[in-house]
Amino acid sequence: MSTDLYSQALNRFQALFAKAQALDIPEPAAMSLATVGPDGRPSIRTVLLKTFDARGFVFYTNLHSRKGQQLHTNPNAVLCFFWQALMQQVLVEGRVQPVNDAEADAYWATRERMSQIGAWASRQSEVLPERTLLEKRYMEFEQRFAGQLVPRPEHWSGYRLQPQTIEFWQSRPGRLHERERYFIEHGGWQRQFIYP
Repeated sequence: MSTDLYSQALNRFQALFAKAQALDIPEPAAMSLATVGPDGRPSIRTVLLKTFDARGFVFYTNLHSRKGQQLHTNPNAVLCFFWQALMQQVLVEGRVQPVNDAEADAYWATRERMSQIGAWASRQSEVLPERTLLEKRYMEFEQRFAGQLVPRPEHWSGYRLQPQTIEFWQSRPGRLHERERYFIEHGGWQRQFIYP
């Protein structure tokens, strides 16, 4: 499989991401993550890109959450980055795979303690009858881990989306936008321009 075009796509993404970071816009790492449930209904939410390289784009979550359950049953997903200040968008389609424990542990260690305890306290995506229950659970875990490092819960880890398509969109006057798609076909990376 030719990797030249894939490397080119990743380099383009890196350049755009660096521009977004340089603009000091809020959360340049924010991306929409679309998944599909067992019933065929799509869902979308915003997550944060934590790292990326030739292996893919990494984000972290509660594995018991709605997205975690959907990705477990259907590993196909789409990421969408939109940087309004640049008027550029990048779509990344592919399949996810769990990161290994060493990667998850290394990232977990960089999280603020409050976020670590919050990951233990939240039963992400489950019904919360009242806010005080979440606050109570937070206090319980804060006491449980008082005076020690907070371990990573087994139900909290990351996914790496391995791209099969990367599409760049650039705004142009008159809605004559530029769209360029990199994609895998017949075992190799291809590139094409498409109508806006």
